Amino acid sequence: MSDSPMRLNKYIAHSGICSRRKAAELVKSGQIKVNGQIEKNPAYEVADTDTIVYKGRKLKVEKKKVYILMNKPKNVLTTTSDEKARKTVMDILENKVSERIYPVGRLDRNTTGLLLMTNDGDLAKKLSHPSHGVKKRYHVVLDQVVSEEHLERIKKGLKLEDGVAVVDDVDWIIGSDHSEVGIEIHMGKNRIVRRIFESLGYEVLKLDRVYYGGLTKKDLPRGWFRPLTEKEIIMLKHFTNTKNGTRKA
Repeated sequence: MSDSPMRLNKYIAHSGICSRRKAAELVKSGQIKVNGQIEKNPAYEVADTDTIVYKGRKLKVEKKKVYILMNKPKNVLTTTSDEKARKTVMDILENKVSERIYPVGRLDRNTTGLLLMTNDGDLAKKLSHPSHGVKKRYHVVLDQVVSEEHLERIKKGLKLEDGVAVVDDVDWIIGSDHSEVGIEIHMGKNRIVRRIFESLGYEVLKLDRVYYGGLTKKDLPRGWFRPLTEKEIIMLKHFTNTKNGTRKA
């Protein structure tokens, strides 16, 4: 730990088991013990002598930051574990990464494509927040041709049950029969791409994330993963230091 005190939720996130938001939820729900006692205050300042325990396991801040890019296959859960013993993204790693990392955001079980995994809680939090405008592009295959009228409606912003779905760009995939669409968003709402098309009467047959904050699937086959390059890490951190394309002072 550094010389300055670290808040409990940040300490948990930096131990690599979850995001900082999820860590706060764990604390508030009484799942974290500090020196043998349940601590429900996420802002508790952790001292160097404190022992932090979650589900009987002592947590320790990961000093080495790890950044893994995965091309997630279908029928794999974006979670660190599953009570039904279904395959997760952690199973794909097969213990080849010694540090405890977790997914940034979530892809549905049947959604494929780019998924970032890390133990850098600060970066994960920033990448997940829509205010930083981190672009995500999806290749969508639908059960029927998408009309130009519907594309225009999507561009203008469809009103869904939880608000307006803001889309940065959407168009037919070049060379397709117009039943395949590319859509770019920076929103992080649950199942947002599927819900956009389902609200217009389409069935999403395939959904593949092909671009994430400047990262692409180039030379990364389905089901494979690789560490980010130093250049890619710097690029992602640059993204999180900007808002709406404007560098922070």
